[in-house]
Amino acid sequence: MASHSYQAGPFLEQINTPNDLREKFTEEQLPQVADELRQYIVDVISEIGNSHFGASLGVVELSVALHYVFNTPEDQLVWDVGHQAYGHKILTGRRDQFHTNRLKGGISGFPKRSESEYDTFGVGHSSTSISAALGMAVANRYKGETQRQHVAIIGDGAMTAGLAFEGMNHAGFEKDANLLVVLNDNCMSIDPNVGALKEYLTDITTSHTYNKVKEEVWKLLGKISKFGPDAQTIASKVSNALKGTLLNQSNLFESLNFRYFGPVDGHDVVGLAKVMADLKDIPGPKILHCITRKGAGYKFSEEGNPTKWHAPGVFNKETGEIVKIIPKSPQPPKYQDVFGHTIVELAEKNEKIMGVTPAMPSGCSLNIMMAAMPDRSFDVGIAEQHAVTFSAGLATQGLVPFCNIYSSFMQRAFDQVLHDVALQNLNVVFCLDRGGLVGADGATHHGAYDLAYMRCIPNMVVSAPMNEEELRNLMFTAQLKDQGPFSIRYPRGNGVMTEWKTPMKEIKIGEGRKVTNGEDVAILTIGHPGNFAQEAIHELTGNGISVAHYDMRFVKPIDEVMLHEVFTKFNKVITIEDGCLMGGFGSAVIEFMVDQKYQAEVVRLGIPDEYVHHGTQEELWADCGFDTAAIVKAVKEITKFEHTSTSNQKVS
Repeated sequence: MASHSYQAGPFLEQINTPNDLREKFTEEQLPQVADELRQYIVDVISEIGNSHFGASLGVVELSVALHYVFNTPEDQLVWDVGHQAYGHKILTGRRDQFHTNRLKGGISGFPKRSESEYDTFGVGHSSTSISAALGMAVANRYKGETQRQHVAIIGDGAMTAGLAFEGMNHAGFEKDANLLVVLNDNCMSIDPNVGALKEYLTDITTSHTYNKVKEEVWKLLGKISKFGPDAQTIASKVSNALKGTLLNQSNLFESLNFRYFGPVDGHDVVGLAKVMADLKDIPGPKILHCITRKGAGYKFSEEGNPTKWHAPGVFNKETGEIVKIIPKSPQPPKYQDVFGHTIVELAEKNEKIMGVTPAMPSGCSLNIMMAAMPDRSFDVGIAEQHAVTFSAGLATQGLVPFCNIYSSFMQRAFDQVLHDVALQNLNVVFCLDRGGLVGADGATHHGAYDLAYMRCIPNMVVSAPMNEEELRNLMFTAQLKDQGPFSIRYPRGNGVMTEWKTPMKEIKIGEGRKVTNGEDVAILTIGHPGNFAQEAIHELTGNGISVAHYDMRFVKPIDEVMLHEVFTKFNKVITIEDGCLMGGFGSAVIEFMVDQKYQAEVVRLGIPDEYVHHGTQEELWADCGFDTAAIVKAVKEITKFEHTSTSNQKVS
């Protein structure tokens, strides 16, 4: 690793485990621990970039207080999503490895059970913490380990997902489970939160009634431990007082049988420690509502755009200037931006088009449409299942929703795609961003499976563009007439065309295109890896190997006319995909070959049947064996440098 200039402060350098935090420091020293922890995060992330930032700064005091009060790892902390877990990682023995965060071979950017006993549950997708922590609490109750505490730390953005409410609904029934939900309320997920829950939490935090009585109520709560056997009765009275005086409405959390406490200042580490120590003695499900600021404690992230500081890359910690590499020549755009501009272009001509995304308007560039056409574009919060069925509802009324979801997050709404969209043959256009290997986010975020899971659904069109022009053409095609469900997947990062605003044209559904003629071997590709194939073919041509390249464009319906041509002419075939080999594009090609009774040597390149961990996209493409070098190697191996074409007839 490169040399670095960051150094832990005098308190932080003494903390190698949470036991050190608990044994070496008093409550009064916790603010300095928190300050040093925050500065360490700023120092490291400003130099290595490639990491999330604002979320972890916002929970520094929470991280310190939780590990100070609870006997981790015996008591179990479950961090929702994981963007907020950097302070947790540093306090749990990974300070000296923190500079390897999200780098290949380094520590994961998210909690990971195989990495540390303090990472009690692997996370990456949101809203899982309450269900997981409740499962742990019930399991330990069953085993008789009733003193163990279980804490779910969840952001208000993640609370918009149905899974969080399902977990709370069950937890309210398990009245003797040791479960504390810490609600980290900063009005942000990645983009600003939306919806009724956000408004409800805002009402709580701005209640004049609460502000009038909060000091008296919390002074009383702070004395709970002094009431001995009557502590539970006193806590109940405190809870009821909060419920009755905070708002002129029922408390949502109380209605789910949670004892609600708060809101409290999430940046008062001493106050948090005192409150959490008292809450440990109260049995049953509880929720502590903490008000925090995303990016707290670092001037430039607090004053700047919170979305920008979610994952800013390398930056100058003294000036807040984000370091940007200025390319020497014009660069191709990101695929997501091509989507964002193209949907506006299409919507200007087709009034039926609507845009839908679950809490990722900036990440998928639907924010471009939201600015231009706010009445026709919707951020529905972290709620992928709702996004899909909401889109289905729009489609029943003759509209054409473009439902834009990251490939890995679409997995969460598979049943809705299958049952609510495809079964009814509704014209919902699924634009799956981040298809394939995404890089540093790792196994939780790789879009490895959409080609396979979309392909098995009746009525579904499954497509992937090789470049920006093809993406525009597929989007144009999907909205022309009632096509039924239509999936378009494209990768994270940049395309290959600097002049990409080409006139759009219809593509016949299920029709591929021949990119290169050749005689020795056929390469069949789907999506962006077709560009790797073109680079490989350039090198192979110099070695005297003649390669035909077919960009199939559609996995379903697959171009059978083109496949008949391929298997009639070639007995050596290579398929390439940035997706799982099990059931994916290559499998579709082999199924056709077997069904049509052809025989050929087929080599499939793609993502193997294993979870791929974090690294750069380039590193992972190479590891999985479908980058340019791997394609060159595969062609040389299959041809054995024999440059003769063998006709391949059907088996009689």
